[in-house]
Amino acid sequence: MNHIIDAKGKAIGRVATQVATILMGKHSAEFAKNAVLEDTVTIINSKDVRILPKKAKTVMHERYSGHPGGLKMESIEQVIAKKGHAEIFKLAVYGMLPANKLRAKRMKNLIIE
Repeated sequence: MNHIIDAKGKAIGRVATQVATILMGKHSAEFAKNAVLEDTVTIINSKDVRILPKKAKTVMHERYSGHPGGLKMESIEQVIAKKGHAEIFKLAVYGMLPANKLRAKRMKNLIIE
């Protein structure tokens, strides 16, 4: 089943929680913790998401290369400038899914336009 979520004028976290719930399958009667549903989620109008100017500068995302001194901190502004609005949604949804072997399979069901 395909789900379409419009991000126009909404906060990133609100959209990400809806997406994470659908990807986990908690909206369905066939919910099982150990199964990945065939539901795909499409986020449209990701460029029109509401980001407050203060949050764009203060909220930080971190990347770690695995090497000593390899921690990189980037603000939302910098992430959007480098990789676009889709990356912000990927990071938000990824953080809301359970950290297990199914996380990568569930993320494959996420499409951001």
